[in-house]
Amino acid sequence: AAVDYPDIAGAVALAVARREVDAGIAIDGAGIGSAIAANKVRGVRAAMCPDETIARYSREHNGANVITLGSTLLAGADAAIRIVEVWLGTAMREERYIRRLAKIEALEARAGRE
Repeated sequence: AAVDYPDIAGAVALAVARREVDAGIAIDGAGIGSAIAANKVRGVRAAMCPDETIARYSREHNGANVITLGSTLLAGADAAIRIVEVWLGTAMREERYIRRLAKIEALEARAGRE
């Protein structure tokens, strides 16, 4: 049955922002709408990850805490599982990426005051 992706992505993002969970996964048709909706929640960094490389980069370079997947864009459940496994198994360790994430968080804080 069809559902409205902002409702699901919003619930996932709120759980992450409230620290009820460490990370979130949202799946819709393309993954794009869920990423947009989730990114409206302060403290959430959602990335639409169509493959393992983007999944790794979204965590390693950008500290993504929500992954979104597009069910119509993936080559089946095995591909989705591999993407999520890579995403969950990747940490943000390099100082330059951590420094950049701090700048993103500062930008978000400034935007919230304007």
